[in-house]
Amino acid sequence: MTILLVRHGETDGNAARILQRPDVPLNARGLRQAEQLARRLATQGFVHILCSDLTRARMTAAPIAARCGMAVEENPLLQERNFGDLRGTPYSALAEDPFGPAFAPPNGEDWPAFHARVAEAFAFIVRRRREVDGTLLVVTHGLVCHAMVDRHARLPAGVLAPERYDNTSVTVLHGAAPHGVSLLNCTRHLSVADEMGRDGGPA
Repeated sequence: MTILLVRHGETDGNAARILQRPDVPLNARGLRQAEQLARRLATQGFVHILCSDLTRARMTAAPIAARCGMAVEENPLLQERNFGDLRGTPYSALAEDPFGPAFAPPNGEDWPAFHARVAEAFAFIVRRRREVDGTLLVVTHGLVCHAMVDRHARLPAGVLAPERYDNTSVTVLHGAAPHGVSLLNCTRHLSVADEMGRDGGPA
């Protein structure tokens, strides 16, 4: 039994390298990516869908759920890191690196708070996977994917986690501890056109 970990499709905020607001939707490329992802996952045999309750994740999960005839269970634990008052700000306008180890956004989550929430989210994912007794699909965000793989899974010897997870990338974790990674940041479902220009922001 496995956990399929998916980052949401592209948004204008990703493309423009902006710290995103919660209600940012997928852009036209992101909608195409979500449809291509849905076609790929239709044969993966998952039995349940978990999803962040932010708009861009919900829009990514929707065509998957429609194709498979499943409901989507939303959970705020799967949200992207909260950058507080800085949401909506371009990276280029920030005085500090928002992803730096000591960076604490005003009225947002510092790294310890974010990692504590992700740990709670991962425990929930593992518990839900046992309850549904089958492969579980999780649609979430780039920094969440990174934290889950880096802190709660085991990569094969010699394999390094990517600095950023691509839009609609698929990562496959074994459902039981130590949650070995058998597929990492895979976007083979995307067309050539939608593979180009993937230099947007990690969040």
